[in-house]
This record gives sequence, C-alpha cells and structure tokens, in this order.
Amino acid sequence: MVDISAEIVLFERFDELDAIGPYEVLANGAQAGASIETNLVTLEETDVVTASHGLRVEPHGTLGEPDLLVVPGGGWTTANEGVRAVVEDGVLPKAVDERFAAGATVASVCTGAMILAEAGLLEGRPATTHHVATADLAATDANVVDERVVDDGDVLTAGGVTSGIDLALWLLEREFGDDVAADFAREMAHERRGEVFG
Repeated sequence: MVDISAEIVLFERFDELDAIGPYEVLANGAQAGASIETNLVTLEETDVVTASHGLRVEPHGTLGEPDLLVVPGGGWTTANEGVRAVVEDGVLPKAVDERFAAGATVASVCTGAMILAEAGLLEGRPATTHHVATADLAATDANVVDERVVDDGDVLTAGGVTSGIDLALWLLEREFGDDVAADFAREMAHERRGEVFG
C-alpha cells in the first residue's frame, strides 16, 4: 500500500529539471523502499507537454487528489510562456489552491513559487524562488528568504533549478527518514547543499 501519492503538475514550457529532478528522486526513493508513488500529470488530458528547452514529455494522466503536489517553474521572465502564462491564466493556481484546501502538501521549485503566490498559499509564509523572481515574489505577501529549500509544513518552496533535487531529497528524509534520502543522494552522486529553512 502506498502511503503518499505524489503528483508533479506539468504545463507548456515548464523547466525540465524543475520537474524531472524531483521525479527521479521520488521515484527512486520508492524503489529504495519509501512508500510513495509519483506521477507526472497535467490539468487536462494531453498526449505530450513541451518543456522550455524542447523536451517532450508524455504525462501519466491528469491531476488527481494527491497527498503531495509539486509545481515546477520555468518561463517567468518570458511573456506568454511557462509560469508567466499560467499565472495570468489563473486556472492552475486555482487547482493548486483547491488541492491544498483538500489537504495536500504543496511544494514548488524555482519560479513555480509564483504559482503558489497567485494561489494565495504564500501569504505571511517564508518562501524562496529563483533569483530572477525574487523581487516579484517579495511584492506579494510572502516573506522571502534567501534559502535553497524552505519547509513551512504543508507548503514548501525551493530556489534555483537544481534545488528541486534537494527539495525532493528533503521530502524523502522528512517523510521516510534520513537513511532513504542519504542512500539515494549517494547513489545520485549528489552533494546536498545548505540547511533546510523552517
């Protein structure tokens, strides 16, 4: 039986590593014994999603009611693309807020924090994002901190692109213990950076 269902929600022009890094960590955590199932999903049924550098990804299905929802970033500084388009459209932030209200833990990577801010999940909370969006995040009601990973319980944020790997390792450690996270970090030859804030 799976204790935690995790979904990483994709959208056109998301940043590849923001989603695929955490996916690999969480999926391999499951192979190492963590009771977690991770899927790549979209809001609406589609055969393929094209990421910011051209990678074409076939999602597993559509957004359900996960225990953990991970929101990648990508495209905040480009008009009508990626996170910028998603925030302006408003549909994904609304869906994120609905999952949070239903009890999901929500995490963002990089500029995905702007989607969480639009959803109203960062009001009065410590949060981080990629440096290109720091000023914009500070203009919301978030308490911006310069940290790689910020854990505020049911809402987590991670800074720059590769910090999604550290975020996912922290989630494995938080939910399943240090052994699982440490073993997989060694397997990935990944040196975790910085302390988790929160």
